[in-house]
Amino acid sequence: MDGRTPVLIGAGQFTYRGDPGESPAPTALLKIAAERAAADAGLGAGGLAAIDGLAVAGFTIDAPGSRRGMIPHSSNPPANLAKVLGAAPAWAVYSHMGGNTPQQLVNVIAERIARGETDLALAVGCEFLGSAMKRLTQDLGFDDWRVEEDEDLPAPERIGDPRPGVTPYEARNGLDRPINIYPLFENALRARDGRSVADHQARLGRLFAPFTQVAARNPEAWFPTARTAEELVEVSEKNRMIGFPYPKLLNAIMEVDQSAAVILASADKARELGVPEDRWVYLHGCADAADLWYPLDRQNFHSSPAMRLTGKLALEMAGIDLGQVGFIDLYSCFPVAVEIGAEALGLALDDPRGLTVTGGLPYAGGPGNNYAMHSIAAMAGKLRAAPDAYGLVTANGWYLTKQSTGIYSRCRPDRPFERQNPKLLQAEIDALPHPPVTEAPQGPGKIETYTVVHRREGPFMGIVIGRDEAGRRFAAVTPDDPAVLAGLEQGEQVGRPGRVTAGADGHPNRFVPD
Repeated sequence: MDGRTPVLIGAGQFTYRGDPGESPAPTALLKIAAERAAADAGLGAGGLAAIDGLAVAGFTIDAPGSRRGMIPHSSNPPANLAKVLGAAPAWAVYSHMGGNTPQQLVNVIAERIARGETDLALAVGCEFLGSAMKRLTQDLGFDDWRVEEDEDLPAPERIGDPRPGVTPYEARNGLDRPINIYPLFENALRARDGRSVADHQARLGRLFAPFTQVAARNPEAWFPTARTAEELVEVSEKNRMIGFPYPKLLNAIMEVDQSAAVILASADKARELGVPEDRWVYLHGCADAADLWYPLDRQNFHSSPAMRLTGKLALEMAGIDLGQVGFIDLYSCFPVAVEIGAEALGLALDDPRGLTVTGGLPYAGGPGNNYAMHSIAAMAGKLRAAPDAYGLVTANGWYLTKQSTGIYSRCRPDRPFERQNPKLLQAEIDALPHPPVTEAPQGPGKIETYTVVHRREGPFMGIVIGRDEAGRRFAAVTPDDPAVLAGLEQGEQVGRPGRVTAGADGHPNRFVPD
């Protein structure tokens, strides 16, 4: 076997459930996961000083428009973590936003190792919104989180695509956050398949109930509680509607305190460090691509060419087919991500292998951009116990936008690691035809997909993506009339006609259903 073959040699996870006033600071969370990964590799915490590559998944609070200034943390998380670890990596990066990040980081690190650019690398991330929001709302303070840094510390080198997930036009019309956008995909999928609202809700419960059972057996899960299909979809005071058709228990939970890390090395370096080969897990296949970037540019709202093509390429690179995969973790921020991902890969929703090894983002936890690091860490444990099996991990960023896929196994690869240039796959996707978009629609139109957004007090905004008479796509909001909003949740609304008027002076467009 080529000595430059990349191998995963260590994985670690950590979940903090204690007093928010004593919760670990962001760098401490990263350090705990890194040290657990080092212990898993048999290196000991001191072994981390030898890393020559470091990649940190971006914190949610560093996203545009976040509460960055209210929550103290390092201005250069990789540099701060390296200092704490006593390391001096030649390559250190901090990611842009996206749940695809961990798998993409592993793909990039593996490529660097295969090329001889890196020998020993740490990929790590965390989320701390759980305790941070409690500290803010309960006025607990952040004195123990404050970081002393040199004033001339440079900004970190960034990795990933920095573009925002939506356009200003989309944001102005309510497409400005996951809980508003993913329901649009879900309702489009239901309409395509011709299911009633009631039947589709029951399907969502049946889909995610097995995820809760996996989470109940996961010691690092944020909500280790098994639930029935009916519990997940029945709307109640504790399970209020968020964005139709998703009650709270079908939404990813970002307010967690969790961290995870993996360590990768070249085969030669792993041997030099004395890591037993029965701890090695190989990345056999990988791929990265994005769908047409902005939601309104998509071909439709019930499929993902990027999920299909990255899955196909990763399996081809690994030299296996889907039937040879023993363990699966599909990115699961909302049910539709699983439904579309499974369809793109050719998986049944009730596949006996299961679709998660963690329990998924609503139950194992949705730590910002770092969930898939937990998937990879959990997958490594599964594969070490089943040395002939393969594992599939998918990771999704923004709004079914950025996709990264990995195929793992303890089986020795029979070919050198060679990652295909992502630009090749991206060019194929970018060339796909898609509908024209109008930002100033006027006149008759029909609903292409929609949702109703709720507060604790009840529904307050309907969001519509529609087509005008010329076939141009538009985004709009509905009147906040209770009867209109209630009507949108009673039966299928896709295809319903109405009239749209363009918003003026930065206001959203307005769609009034007939």
